[in-house]
Amino acid sequence: MQDCVRLTFFVAENQRHGGQPVYQWLLRQAADLGLPGGSAMRAVAGFGRHRMLHEAHFYELAGELPMEVMFMASHEQAQRLVDAAAAAGLALVYCLVPAQSGITGGD
Repeated sequence: MQDCVRLTFFVAENQRHGGQPVYQWLLRQAADLGLPGGSAMRAVAGFGRHRMLHEAHFYELAGELPMEVMFMASHEQAQRLVDAAAAAGLALVYCLVPAQSGITGGD
């Protein structure tokens, strides 16, 4: 077991920065900063500060759903990614919580 943090950004699927979706920008920045890995997951429903509910429907066009972009990293690595997003002019909601990580059955 290793102490780490879970850093989760909450973004809109259609939110863009530098000509690419914000979730892709975050994943690329994290890789460039040496974070061990990350994932982007689309939600089936959600709402934000404006209380507008977005839900996935068969007929709905992509782009309106909330996404979570999650990383497990050291506190210092996570802070570097938060700082990079701020320096890029992005105003993103994020959550940073203490965690423990490990590998099952690993050496």
